[in-house]
Amino acid sequence: MSADVQFASLPEVGNTRALPSGGKLAAAALRFGSLLAFLSILVIFSLTAPYFLSVGNIGNVLGQSAISGVLAIGLTIVLIAGGANVVTGGIDLSLAANMGLSAAVYATLIQLGFNDLMAGAAALTTGVAIGIVNALAIVLAGIVPLLATLAVMNVVAGLELVLTQNTVLPATTDFLTALSASDGFGIPILAYVLIGFAIIAAAVVQYTPLGLRLYAVGEFPEAARAAGLPLKTLVAGAFVASGLCGGIAGVLSVSYLSGSTTGSGEMLLPVVVTALLGSVFSRRLVPTIGGTLISTLFVGFLINGFQLLNLPSTLVSGVQGLLILVVVSATTLLRKREI
Repeated sequence: MSADVQFASLPEVGNTRALPSGGKLAAAALRFGSLLAFLSILVIFSLTAPYFLSVGNIGNVLGQSAISGVLAIGLTIVLIAGGANVVTGGIDLSLAANMGLSAAVYATLIQLGFNDLMAGAAALTTGVAIGIVNALAIVLAGIVPLLATLAVMNVVAGLELVLTQNTVLPATTDFLTALSASDGFGIPILAYVLIGFAIIAAAVVQYTPLGLRLYAVGEFPEAARAAGLPLKTLVAGAFVASGLCGGIAGVLSVSYLSGSTTGSGEMLLPVVVTALLGSVFSRRLVPTIGGTLISTLFVGFLINGFQLLNLPSTLVSGVQGLLILVVVSATTLLRKREI
């Protein structure tokens, strides 16, 4: 029997119909509760924060969210292929550092006189190379993703410091200016980039055999192995795709900030929150690109509302950490019910 035929017989990924009645109610409460929380935040901040729902502020949120959204989509692909256990399964802690180094490479080449095509290609190659290192450490060396990507994160952050000497490298070109501009309605071009990228990623991950294989490997590795699927290759490919997302985010970061940044590590927590929270915005409580896109807007508006109210950044980090705790705890309990 061919692998494709056997693959068709794999259990439906993330099927909440397998849950007992109590589990179904809990899953529905989690899904609709998250949507209700999103709407509540919009209402509360619109009443308390000045200009929260203005076109300019909404455009600002969309532009700011583009970078973290692309990173979160990369992490989502890793979560899908690696499974729900973020310790032994899918996690990529090097994404924010990847973005920082890719941005530094782009800005450095622009300063050296290279054009945007060469600088962009180098930035994307940097991101992919970091993804390959993660894949080799996890698939070949057998290091758990949490430790492997943590080690790579520190190495990449060190390389960025060496390249930039811990300073911001300015970079301005016609392409970067156009990418950071807004349309006639005040919506940043970066927002369209995020939506377009999410559509492409969703088309591949949600509606192609490759995407279905990634879900099968993450949710049912033993069944996927029995069906003849190349588990190591698919997991490695997920980390390489995540690395590519880091490179793309680096290019977007240079356009948004008109140069590199020394604070890329601060984006790690929002990215992890966004990717993990994305599962509760999906119909089956599994990571999806669409859920991650909604989660990106949720986190973006949440952070923006705190900023408009002049609340301390430590409170924002605390709320983000609480969101991670709630989402991971709730999804873990629901999976235990399923078992």
